[in-house]
Amino acid sequence: MKINPMLQEMQTMSFEAQKTGAPLTGQQTSQDFSALLSSAINNVNSLQATSSDLASRFDKGDRSVDLFDVMIARNKSSVAFDATVQVRNKLVEAYKELMNMPV
Repeated sequence: MKINPMLQEMQTMSFEAQKTGAPLTGQQTSQDFSALLSSAINNVNSLQATSSDLASRFDKGDRSVDLFDVMIARNKSSVAFDATVQVRNKLVEAYKELMNMPV
């Protein structure tokens, strides 16, 4: 189980940039960031889908699904979603700051 895959991915990108010695261009950085953000959102989506699937299987009486598994999956998806909302809020804040900067 990866606790913080977004942080690990960012550290990996940082190490790769340091290895090459060449600075990243703006286009490379934006492509890497968009891929990272897309990956994180897809991860949150899969956690929510898994949580929903386990909950519905438990509700239908599937004996292979424990209540503990359902609650853990639900909490994982909740934490991941809350983290995604916080990242979104920080991005909106940063965007507003950039837009208010004098040129």
